[in-house]
Amino acid sequence: MPAGRAYGQGMNIIIAILVIWAVLAVLGFVVKGLLWLAIIALVLFAATVVWGMIKRRSTT
Repeated sequence: MPAGRAYGQGMNIIIAILVIWAVLAVLGFVVKGLLWLAIIALVLFAATVVWGMIKRRSTT
């Protein structure tokens, strides 16, 4: 598998994870009882962004 294809696949996974975290954050803020879900989702969203940036920088 070419390196470019593997890089694109990895970024697709990171983007999918970011979308999931964003949906969970919105759901947590909409449903008051799930505020803890929003907090966890926001923390995981930020961690995924940082991880993606580090992976992107190391492959280029």
